[in-house]
Amino acid sequence: MLANRRTKDAAGLVEELIEALGAEQVSTNANILERHGRDESYHPSVAPDVVAFARSTEDVVAIVKLAAKHDAPIIPFGVGTSLEGHVAALEGGVSIDLSRMNQVLEVNAEDLDVKVQAGVTRKALNAYLRDTGLFFPIDPGADATLGGMAATRASGTNAVRYGTMRENVLGLTVVLADGRVIRTGGRSRKSAAGYDLTRLFVGSEGTLGIITEVRLRLYGVPETMAAAVALFPTIGDAVNTVIRTIQSGIPVARIELVDEVQMDALIRYAKLDYPKQPALFFEFHGTEAGVKEQAEMVAALGEEFGIGGFRWTQKAEERSKLWEARHNVLYSCLALRPGGKALATDACVPISRLADCILETRKDIDEHGLLAPIVGHVGDGNFHVTVVLDPDDPKEMKTVEAFVERLALRSIAMGGTCTGEHGIGYGKIPFLQAEHGEGVAVMRQLKQALDPDNRMNPGKIFAA
Repeated sequence: MLANRRTKDAAGLVEELIEALGAEQVSTNANILERHGRDESYHPSVAPDVVAFARSTEDVVAIVKLAAKHDAPIIPFGVGTSLEGHVAALEGGVSIDLSRMNQVLEVNAEDLDVKVQAGVTRKALNAYLRDTGLFFPIDPGADATLGGMAATRASGTNAVRYGTMRENVLGLTVVLADGRVIRTGGRSRKSAAGYDLTRLFVGSEGTLGIITEVRLRLYGVPETMAAAVALFPTIGDAVNTVIRTIQSGIPVARIELVDEVQMDALIRYAKLDYPKQPALFFEFHGTEAGVKEQAEMVAALGEEFGIGGFRWTQKAEERSKLWEARHNVLYSCLALRPGGKALATDACVPISRLADCILETRKDIDEHGLLAPIVGHVGDGNFHVTVVLDPDDPKEMKTVEAFVERLALRSIAMGGTCTGEHGIGYGKIPFLQAEHGEGVAVMRQLKQALDPDNRMNPGKIFAA
């Protein structure tokens, strides 16, 4: 796929970037360009004109100013784990790779906060914190950068208890389209001083500015953690157990749903020793007594819905195996159809409509003959569908795209959203208007005010 190139004098831009940053921080190698134009989705790769590796906020400022001089688009890049084409250079330009900005800048253990450069990954942060008794809980599965997680308003398996990036980002350092550097938020737990600029940039997908530093909320490592697997006769029974658990106020850390198709994939790929039935994966955090009580309460609630084979453990190696299997969902799905590609989409609805939405979606999948396991962080109403397909088959692609549209509109009609955590990128642009209506015009005004030349990740969130 070729971009509509708009950079004026790309060769001159490369030369000036090398002069400003050094040759080791600039690349036009074809393989590196291609890698920086694609994410983990099925969307085609669209390579930038040049990749610039930043090591500091000052480097980002220099890159942004040179890009402005040459009218070059700017696309931020962490590790490329996004799922809606966020990093594709749709108009060419400069991909700013932030992965070398990988320093933990400060840890304030008493106040439970940390400041990191944008290229620090969530696993690297938790490894750094290992001896402090603290951890950062947001876990989207992939070992994404924290800057990227902030930019896409990431969530994950722990969101039911700890929230999403929206609740856990305390402040940001952002480079704007004109090269100005602003710092939002702070270390206090609340503030009534002016507009909440932090929330403006969290979820902006690189379209308003480049996040270079992130201040995050930390938590104490729980005294005890336990994991459990519960099997159910039907997916409806599993989802109704989730609804009852949330409504009962049980402080579960994670609740993950896998339907029977996904369970079959995990049994084959991760060698899980369970029957092929819909299941819930739980994790409980707290004191030893509290964790035991939570597990017993969930098991009791599930009896009304035919819960079977409820197995729970506090052993770290067994918990790790379970969550490793969950995080390998994408690869287990691909193994169901060797040579296929994955189209991963997500939706989120109010918890009271979760059973309706998932059951209608499963029926839709089956009626159209798609291979599409369902998995989800259902404790907060969010679920994912991974369609395994042949993107070179136009008929199949048309069927899948129609399904994705129906899922998005179904979720919106139920009071939900077309994306709980994947974001819009350029893959879900058509559904933004359906969800937000006139609010999209306000978003465009904000974009115009901060990026009047439309150079910050153009073609994402809004169509040109």
